[in-house]
Amino acid sequence: MRDAFRRLAERITAAVGTPWAMLIAVGIVTLWAVSGPLFGFSDTWQLAINTGTTVVTFLMVFIIQASQNREARATQLKLDELIRAMKGANNELIDLEEASDETVELQQEHFRSIVAAAQRADPDVMDEVRVRRSRTSRQVDAPDTPS
Repeated sequence: MRDAFRRLAERITAAVGTPWAMLIAVGIVTLWAVSGPLFGFSDTWQLAINTGTTVVTFLMVFIIQASQNREARATQLKLDELIRAMKGANNELIDLEEASDETVELQQEHFRSIVAAAQRADPDVMDEVRVRRSRTSRQVDAPDTPS
């Protein structure tokens, strides 16, 4: 059942994430709005769109969440493999998303203290790191542009 749901969720998220899906949704809303005078803007006319959008939203929450959960797990596994494969990496960070909140907070504090120590030791070094990151991100965004 899980596999069938996963495949269904993938298909639905792929389909609703297209311009065609947006165009269809806009078309439905437009038809509904244009039909207002025909139905005298009645309570039933309003209820039709309210019910339809509520049901679709309710179902989409589960579909989108399932897709995001799968994607997040896959990303975490890839990051865990990179940490494991890197010589000198802190292997305690592998599977950190499964750790207790206290452990995550301790790791966060640890890295904050490393940054603070680096800034205290030489604030110019931290400024140079920021400049390098900025240059790198510009090169990634526009690789054909000379720096």
